[in-house]
Amino acid sequence: MQLSESDVVEKVNEDGRGPVLLLCEHASNHVPGELGSLGLDDAALCSHIAWDPGARAVSLALSAALDAPLVASRISRLVYDCNRPPEAPGAMPERSETTDVPGNRGLSAADRAARTEAVYVPFCTAVTDVITRRKAAGLATVLVTIHSFTPVYFGQPRAVEIGILHDTDSAIADHMLAEAHALPHRTIDRNSPYGPEDGVTHSLKLHGIAHGLPNVMLELRNDLIADAAGQAKLTEEVLTLLRPALAKIVGDVHRHA
Repeated sequence: MQLSESDVVEKVNEDGRGPVLLLCEHASNHVPGELGSLGLDDAALCSHIAWDPGARAVSLALSAALDAPLVASRISRLVYDCNRPPEAPGAMPERSETTDVPGNRGLSAADRAARTEAVYVPFCTAVTDVITRRKAAGLATVLVTIHSFTPVYFGQPRAVEIGILHDTDSAIADHMLAEAHALPHRTIDRNSPYGPEDGVTHSLKLHGIAHGLPNVMLELRNDLIADAAGQAKLTEEVLTLLRPALAKIVGDVHRHA
């Protein structure tokens, strides 16, 4: 696959000096032309299996509100899921929930390596570059990844509306969950609708824990961010949880620096 960095990675406000670095690994449903449609129809490619609807819009709003750099993928997660390591079957899934992905069936080692080099490596490099520059500038950094999920999964309704996910570092998640009382109308859960056992914390481990950065993954139910009004509302609700947590975490970082 012949793709430039700008084809696969969107970088917004790279020099933002707020305390957060935002990632949005599933921001786009774009499939490069050489891969055709991966054997899927337009409805499938517009659905959640191909991307996280609403996640990019919320990420952009958070970037503006927090003066935060944002690194987002411009390529569908069906081509390569940047929240999965190359060896994971889900990095280039042959099936997503109940939908087969014909264009991912029987990929050779060379095919997988080509997609990894074209999509995953530039994304990871872009994230590392931002982290390196921020460390050199002496900026405290909290890694926050933004995702969305479906209200129904394998036919089962999901009650959770905002999921706050973590791996071994739960500090910022703990602080955010402690603020859940400020949103009494919302169902907010820890490590739901997914958790580390589902393999969803790859970015947290690779870009957060490995770099010594406090980190958290936010999952927003996508029916709540289906339009501009919903996206604006959920952005403010995320900030209601996140800002007090940042005040505590960034203070801790500075005290122990």
